[in-house]
Amino acid sequence: MALTQDEDIARLLGETRTIALVGASDNPARASNEVMHFLQGRGYRVIPVNPGMAGKTIHGAEVKASLADIGETIDLVDIFRNSDAAGAVVDEAIAVGAKAVWMQLGVINEDAAARAEAAGLKVVMNHCPKIEIGRLGVAKVG
Repeated sequence: MALTQDEDIARLLGETRTIALVGASDNPARASNEVMHFLQGRGYRVIPVNPGMAGKTIHGAEVKASLADIGETIDLVDIFRNSDAAGAVVDEAIAVGAKAVWMQLGVINEDAAARAEAAGLKVVMNHCPKIEIGRLGVAKVG
């Protein structure tokens, strides 16, 4: 079961320091770009992941081709991919030992969520961290 209670989501956001943002875009009109910038401004270290942009930078952070290329502990994997594609990202998050996966608004994959939970990851689906941080009053991190 995914985290649905406000206090659980707030706790996850409060404990998180490093976020891998899968589906990151350098296009300012894209939600992933806006959310990445917002999260950086709140004190999170955000690592953009997009195989088509690997080696470039978004908001000063080097883009990685995959979660495996990050090479350090990832607290939360924020997934800006469609529901079907989210499954492979969740499997990669499990493989690299991420602590949590967060599927963005409109992204729901119950099978992937069940795999993540069985592997011990926390799961949030169909929510946006930017919205939840404001709604729940989560303090800046760092």
